[in-house]
Amino acid sequence: MMNTALGRFRVIGIIEGISYLVLLLIAMPLKYYLDFPAAVKIAGSLHGLFFVLYILALAHVTFKDRWSVLKVIGAFIASLLPFGNFVLDARLKKEQ
Repeated sequence: MMNTALGRFRVIGIIEGISYLVLLLIAMPLKYYLDFPAAVKIAGSLHGLFFVLYILALAHVTFKDRWSVLKVIGAFIASLLPFGNFVLDARLKKEQ
């Protein structure tokens, strides 16, 4: 799976999606309900790193597989929505 641009993009997308959910569903409640702001700092930093990797992988797969502008915009929007990367991965898996 990691030997193609699309495969790397899918793996990074899943990792980025998980980090986003951890940030939203675990770190944010820890910060606001248990007064533990370090959780957001750590999860947010990791999510930021994974998001940058996601954008780089998106650029790579765009040029390598000649994705259309609409497909690239859809992949970017999917990264902003909770569970969006998982829906995108399911669609990409069908294409592959």
